[in-house]
Amino acid sequence: MKKNSNKDLPYEKFLQKGAESLTDAELLAILLRTGPAPDSDAPQSHQDCPALALAEQILALPKGTKSGLSGLPFLSPAELMKVKGIGEVKAVRICCLAELSRRIFLGQRKELSYFPTPKSVAEYCRPLFMGEGNNVEKTMLLLLDGKGKLIHEMLLTVGTVNAAMVSPREIFLQAFRYQAVHFMLLHNHPSGDAAPSLEDCEITQKLVSLGEMMQLTLLDHIILGEQEYFSFREAGLI
Repeated sequence: MKKNSNKDLPYEKFLQKGAESLTDAELLAILLRTGPAPDSDAPQSHQDCPALALAEQILALPKGTKSGLSGLPFLSPAELMKVKGIGEVKAVRICCLAELSRRIFLGQRKELSYFPTPKSVAEYCRPLFMGEGNNVEKTMLLLLDGKGKLIHEMLLTVGTVNAAMVSPREIFLQAFRYQAVHFMLLHNHPSGDAAPSLEDCEITQKLVSLGEMMQLTLLDHIILGEQEYFSFREAGLI
């Protein structure tokens, strides 16, 4: 079998053609640098670059509905270290890479004062649900003034895999603290399915009713799935 030339290896390919030419596995292989010795019947590319074989194993690890690069933020060091060739140093390096990517994404997030559509709310808040702890449900609270301008945002709860415990009392305390007139609630479904549960519907209706009593309007409750979102307002449920 013809041996691959050096220019086909990830690092040399980067020097010749740039980062854009590399696959996800090749990019990760450069960061890993080394990998365990491959079996004799492994593909030639793995024989020439054990780090590439290791990178492909990591990207193939399932995490809920996610895999590949999108699954890296969901993998803990302990889970990564179950892969042969991944020790503590490599596991920490991979987790730091995922966190660095999240922070870059957050730094590039376009700050909005107003939200013309539920989609704009979902896109604005989605980066806040990335990173460590993505396998649990989180709830974000957005507080707005009488003209619909954002005046404060906060992480309200971090729950379990199944549900986040939303406290109406905490929501309204924060709304009064910042003198809000309207508010919006967002939470994620770790399963990736944005369809509302019975509990989601119940808490939404409770917040609508309590808000009316306190002259605070729930403008929307948005659920974030893996790619899509569900808006109670768009669905006509508010």
